[in-house]
Amino acid sequence: MSAGIIGAVLLAAVLHAVWNAIAHAIPDRLIGFVLIETATAVLAVPMVLAAPMPSARAWPLLIISSALHVIYALLLMRGYRLGDFGQVYPLTRGTSPLLVAVGAALFVGEVPHPVQLLGVVTVSAGLILLIFAGGRPTRARLPALGAALLTGVSIAAYTTIDGVGVREAGTTIGYAGWLFLLQGPVIPAIAAVTRGRALAGQLRPYRWIGLWGGVFSLLAYGLVLWAQTRGALAPVAALRESSVVIAAVIGVLRFGEPFGRYRILSSVLVAIGVVLVAAA
Repeated sequence: MSAGIIGAVLLAAVLHAVWNAIAHAIPDRLIGFVLIETATAVLAVPMVLAAPMPSARAWPLLIISSALHVIYALLLMRGYRLGDFGQVYPLTRGTSPLLVAVGAALFVGEVPHPVQLLGVVTVSAGLILLIFAGGRPTRARLPALGAALLTGVSIAAYTTIDGVGVREAGTTIGYAGWLFLLQGPVIPAIAAVTRGRALAGQLRPYRWIGLWGGVFSLLAYGLVLWAQTRGALAPVAALRESSVVIAAVIGVLRFGEPFGRYRILSSVLVAIGVVLVAAA
């Protein structure tokens, strides 16, 4: 992997951690996701107007992926409603690199180099370890962890599909634009139906921070899609999930969560995994 690809994916990791922290910081989870999804849909309009149309082969993948992205957002919203940021986020992100590696091998024919595979496993182990940073999971936390695990499965599914789709599309900007334009209006529409006239007033206090979350979300995944056209899917997924280390720092500084030995060990494992992925 070139330095440019590694740098782009690591920047995406930082942006991803930031927008997830924004989504968690807004007390009403639905309101947070409405603002984020609205921003991505609006920003997608000039993208689809300026970029070439994705090829016909990419459209079935685009439609499936947009549905998976909506499912992912709903599951993530539920996880953040039920659990702590420091435990839900690592599990959602930590389960996906290994599943992407399996999906890439089965459906794309990309078998990782043994050193890269070791890096992917090491990153995933480091991320999942963060689940214990807030203490041993209790029975009361199982619903949140279950939602987080399903979120991780959805991440792996759309990551694999988008890795194929963006290559078939022939245009990264066009694919990303249509992806965000297709998925973006769904959650705002759900909120409009369930909240009615009260929605506008509920959005107002968080409108700017929420919209910035949407900007960071679009930039983060746009960088990942670009990297997937130039690198193997599993290593890109593993590098992207280093965002969890950034999120751990945010959890300490913003949400007052303890750092502790698990976060230190996790950070070391993720750093080792990133070096292995990049070196292969």
